[in-house]
Amino acid sequence: MSNFHDTIVAPITGTQPAAVASIRISGDRAWEFAAKVFDRLPTDPTARYAYYGRFIHGDDGLLLLFEKGHSFTGEETAECQIHGSPASVRALVSHLIGLGARMAEPGEFTYRAFMTGRMDLSQAEGVRETVDSQTARQLQQANMMRQGVLREAVSQAREALFGVLAMVEATVDFSEEIGELDRDEAIRRLPIGQLEDLAATAQQGLLTRQGIAVAIVGPPNAGKSSLLNRLLGADRAIVTPVAGTTRDTIEESAEINGLLVRFIDTAGLRAATDEAEKLGIERSTEAALGADRTWFVYDASIGWGEAEQSEWERLMKPQTIVANKCDLARKSNQDHFAVSALTGEGISSLTNTLLTLEQAEAAVTINGRHAPLVQRALSSARAAKDVFESPVPDDLAAVHLRDALHALGEITGDTASEDMIDRIFRDFCIGK
Repeated sequence: MSNFHDTIVAPITGTQPAAVASIRISGDRAWEFAAKVFDRLPTDPTARYAYYGRFIHGDDGLLLLFEKGHSFTGEETAECQIHGSPASVRALVSHLIGLGARMAEPGEFTYRAFMTGRMDLSQAEGVRETVDSQTARQLQQANMMRQGVLREAVSQAREALFGVLAMVEATVDFSEEIGELDRDEAIRRLPIGQLEDLAATAQQGLLTRQGIAVAIVGPPNAGKSSLLNRLLGADRAIVTPVAGTTRDTIEESAEINGLLVRFIDTAGLRAATDEAEKLGIERSTEAALGADRTWFVYDASIGWGEAEQSEWERLMKPQTIVANKCDLARKSNQDHFAVSALTGEGISSLTNTLLTLEQAEAAVTINGRHAPLVQRALSSARAAKDVFESPVPDDLAAVHLRDALHALGEITGDTASEDMIDRIFRDFCIGK
């Protein structure tokens, strides 16, 4: 980041035309600059009060002031709410830069909130994830992280580790006064269970943030493309009565039960009639093997035969068997999901199976940056436990305890390097 002492400015509501736009000014001269571009600000303004008036570039709107320690950044801040014309936004920002403000870098408002102690590093990541949320579940997870749920969990584990480390150091330095270390008590206080629970959320967090990949496979003319179109609510895949219409994989995303789901429609599985179809079938197999869930779709009006059984077994991966065109079938297999891509029958029951991949009411989950740090802390805590259970000096456990504390501190930012912090904020957009 550039000079932390500069007063910075940027639109915080995006660059597209809108009814209203908000421009944030943050830094020691924020109120001074706001007074110079707004015509209705009293000499002794009231913080967190909406003033209506005209700005220097001719647009009218609201001005809100926030005192130091009570703003998003923790600094003295002013927010100008004007009409969302890109020309109006550019004009006001240009006036403020002319007064001496600097254009904020991507993520600089949140960076300053981190630096002033308004939030820890995990909460800052929650801000970014909130902005990037595409589904209800992603928003739920981002909100919990932004509100400090992960910070609290990590802080509790760190506090427990600090307590055990203090026990070890005290008995090493003052063994004659306080006696030997109570190793059973030290083991009891190690937050191994808490760290195991936190580590277990990594896969769930990955599914929430990146989405669940569902490969739709099966023989030609089973209605795979029709099923994809029904799930998307749009005619994304070409559907014809001719077998082998789909020659390549088609991937589209949709929000299902609050989850981001990436559906992959594939070429029909059968003996290929030409080179193009052969390549398509190979890609179908690759998609099935790489997906989080595979739906094997067959034509229920024809029934489950030797060809379906052979292709199903060939994939050598657990699959949900979907009997499509159940509206045309005389009877259905009770072990298969009966659906109709034409009428929508059974579709909700099928999509509900995806909830087994992620808890409906999940606690906060860790992301890809946190996962190796939690695993490192967990390994170090277990190593400390091994020391306490072995006939070796107590102070050997201190090395492992300090490593666990350092790893967890990288999640919250307490022990994070400048390079790590810069990498995190580099992914933010301007205005956040």
